[in-house]
Amino acid sequence: MLGLLSLLLLGGLYYAVESPDVKYKWSMSTAYVSLLLLGATLLTGPLNVLRRQRNPVSTDLRRDIGIWSGLVGLAHVAIGWQVHMGNMLLYFFEEDKATKALSLRADLFGFANYVGLAGGLILVMLLALSNDLSLRRLKAPRWKYWQRWNYLFYGLVVVHGISYQIIESRKLPYPLLLAALILPVVVVQLLGFSHYRKNRFEWQRKAS
Repeated sequence: MLGLLSLLLLGGLYYAVESPDVKYKWSMSTAYVSLLLLGATLLTGPLNVLRRQRNPVSTDLRRDIGIWSGLVGLAHVAIGWQVHMGNMLLYFFEEDKATKALSLRADLFGFANYVGLAGGLILVMLLALSNDLSLRRLKAPRWKYWQRWNYLFYGLVVVHGISYQIIESRKLPYPLLLAALILPVVVVQLLGFSHYRKNRFEWQRKAS
C-alpha cells in the first residue's frame, strides 16, 4: 500500500510540474514525495506522546514509511545529479576555464549540494538499520541512538530544499508546498517535546 501510494504521489507530482525537462520533473517529484514521507516518520512519535499512548522503540509502519522515503530519496539523489551540470563533479567543484583545475565550490549551489551529500550518506545508514536484524544485533538503546540521526537528516533535507528554492528562484506554488510539508512536522515535534518535558517533570515531582 505504501509503495502504491508513493507511486501515485510521484506520478501526480510529475505531471503537475511544469517543465519540458523530464529529469527535472522527476527530480522535483521525488524530492517532495520523499520529504512528505520523511515528515510522516517524524510525526508518529510526538503524536503518540500527545495522545498519551505508548511510544515503542520501533513500529513496522514507521519503519516502512521510512524505507519508502529513503528509496524515493535515493532516486532523487541519482536523478538530481543529472539535472544541472551534466558532470557530477561540478556539483561540488568549480572548474577554472583556463587551467581546467578544480576547486571546492564556495557558492550557495555548492553548499546545497554538500548538505545534500551529507544527508544522502546518513540516509544510506538509516536504510541499512531499518530491519529486524539490525535491531536485534544492536539492541534497542543503541539502535535508537543511531536512528535519532533521522532528526539531523531531516534538518539537512530542509536546508537543502530551501537552498534550491533560492538557487532556482522558484515561484509559487513550490515555496508554499515546501512550507506545508515542513511546518506541521516542526510544530508537532515542538508540541510533543513540550508535552514530554511537562509530564516528565510532573512524574519527578510525584516520585519525590
